[in-house]
Amino acid sequence: MATARAISQVDARIIVAGGSQGGGIALAVAGLVDGLAGVLADLPFLCHVRRAVDITDAGPYAELASYLKTRRGEVDQVFHTLSYFDGLNVAARITAPALLSVALMDRTCPPSTVFAAYHHCISADKEIVVWPYNGHEGGAAFQRAEQLRWLGKRVGSGGPSTP
Repeated sequence: MATARAISQVDARIIVAGGSQGGGIALAVAGLVDGLAGVLADLPFLCHVRRAVDITDAGPYAELASYLKTRRGEVDQVFHTLSYFDGLNVAARITAPALLSVALMDRTCPPSTVFAAYHHCISADKEIVVWPYNGHEGGAAFQRAEQLRWLGKRVGSGGPSTP
């Protein structure tokens, strides 16, 4: 009986987190899973892919542009297929509180693509931290401090309550 009591006291709040590709995956998971305590997505990759291809020549978008250069008749099909992986589309389903970050000099995850996901995203509480002079490294350790501040406000340090 003591085992059952201990198990019932487990604090099972789950937060998904990641940066760049991991940030994009965090958004995807949060869009597909209900009941999360939070989402931490730094510089999320693969958001608003069509816009990214139009505004940056950084990889992998340059590869897509190069592919489409010789397959002009496949443009709509390519972007339709990529829409299944686009953080812009899954972000609309997120109900968990979220903290995103964006770097205004990031060519890998262009700021307008991150802002697009943020604005389509999350019907609950959301925040975005903007790093104006950073590229794809974003806020690095400074962003970790922002995440801890954000988590402290939402999740707290209490853990399971004592019976």
